[in-house]
Amino acid sequence: MSIDLFIYATLFFGLLNGIIYWKGFVKAGRKAWEAFVPFYNIIVQLKIIERPWWWIFLIVLPVIGNIILIVIVYEWLHVFGYRKKRYTFLSIITCYIYLIYINYKSDTKYIGRDDEVIIKNVSTWTSAVLFAVVAATMVHTYFMQPYVIPTPSLDKTLRVGEFLLVSKFHYGVRVPMTPIALPMIHDVIPGTSIRSYTDKLQLPYLRLPAFQKIKRNDIVVFSWPTDNWVEYGNESKGFIDKPIDKKSNYVKRCVGVPGDSLEVREGWVYINGKKNVLPDRAEPQFKYVVTTKGGQFNPSYMHQRYDLDPDYYGQTAANQYVFTSLTTEVAAQLKNHPNVVSIERAANGKGISEPLVFPAGNNNSWNTDYFGPIYIPEKGKTVNLNVEVLPLYKRIITEYEGHNLEVNGNQIKIDGEIATSYTFGQDYYWMMGDNRNNSLDSRSWGYVPFDHVLGKPVFIWMSYDTVEGVKPRWDRFFTTVGGSGERVSYLKYFLILLALWFGFDFFRKRKKG
Repeated sequence: MSIDLFIYATLFFGLLNGIIYWKGFVKAGRKAWEAFVPFYNIIVQLKIIERPWWWIFLIVLPVIGNIILIVIVYEWLHVFGYRKKRYTFLSIITCYIYLIYINYKSDTKYIGRDDEVIIKNVSTWTSAVLFAVVAATMVHTYFMQPYVIPTPSLDKTLRVGEFLLVSKFHYGVRVPMTPIALPMIHDVIPGTSIRSYTDKLQLPYLRLPAFQKIKRNDIVVFSWPTDNWVEYGNESKGFIDKPIDKKSNYVKRCVGVPGDSLEVREGWVYINGKKNVLPDRAEPQFKYVVTTKGGQFNPSYMHQRYDLDPDYYGQTAANQYVFTSLTTEVAAQLKNHPNVVSIERAANGKGISEPLVFPAGNNNSWNTDYFGPIYIPEKGKTVNLNVEVLPLYKRIITEYEGHNLEVNGNQIKIDGEIATSYTFGQDYYWMMGDNRNNSLDSRSWGYVPFDHVLGKPVFIWMSYDTVEGVKPRWDRFFTTVGGSGERVSYLKYFLILLALWFGFDFFRKRKKG
């Protein structure tokens, strides 16, 4: 948002607030002009309803501010004698028109706050729920967000059925851009196709200072750049232009950072000509074709012996199977199976084009196993532009950075001006799954802009295997996502601390009794 636009918006909402409240200010013994001064008018309003001044920070927080504003409307009506909940309801559903009517009525008088009446009208249970919702929304929006792994794209690092905590502050908190939304509901209201937000009001992109930069091989949660489903996975419902912060959340490994030259050779990633070395907990997986002597693999045996989900392998002939998610280690073990004749990588050949591989049209003869090389755009850096390389950067120019693009023959125009180069306005990243032949990632939809980055997964607090019933993976409870060496579960330490706390609390209460 430009400085001019910010000033105009501030003056507009200051004027709107004054129109709504200035009569009430006067009746409460304040000056009329105080209702029209941006930010100061909110502090005065909080004094009138006898709430602390620091509530102003809650009001300006997107999403949380919606809840606080309803509380303020209720308490404003309360101090003027309109103490039934129905008056608050009428004010909200009439978009403050009823509130204006109350403020402008000649017989409306300021009578002050009565906490006993508030307690009678608003039960302790309601207050507790409101506090819990505000607190949980604060944590969810600005500190840690829960996330469930839905697909095996990062198997075995992150397993299907794992519950994560995603840090918002590592890469800088992305302030919500869609402020009018139900708290802690991302897209649609559960059990319905009704969106949980309205995009009629959109705030500019703003990110708080980061504690660290995204490093190569970090696992990152981000908003899927090309998500425009009305209802995810249901094409019949049509498509919409979703706000960035309401797009579906994906989790992948960042294998390319701004400034890198990236290439994929036989499924392996090369950065600046050198093979990318993954962390020791990462387990890349590939598609293999297994030829047997005959007979069938037992799905339960395969899952237990090799930890293979039967959904990701199938029989293509009487004695042939295709496994889409094998690590090189498991492939070597499977080769020694007495019923196996041979096992081979099922990689696409170099120069064979796949139609759904980025960029759209894919005139480069790239596929998911052989891709690139490409440049990962860095903020402030300039690239030469022509019709051959334009498909790589078209979405960046038009959708992510909001320019008008025209192509006439070999001539490229950006915002009406002939362009032979382009300077990037933000950083971009390349996200891929470790499960190389079973992952929808940047090879399909391209670069991930930094403004789409949500956070960093840091902790697995629960993990369940759902292949054969629902079985807890106890060794993965309370483990860190990052780190080196064998994964260590801190569940027993948590249970010990919990038992000590309950024991301490029990004896403390017994001593008081």
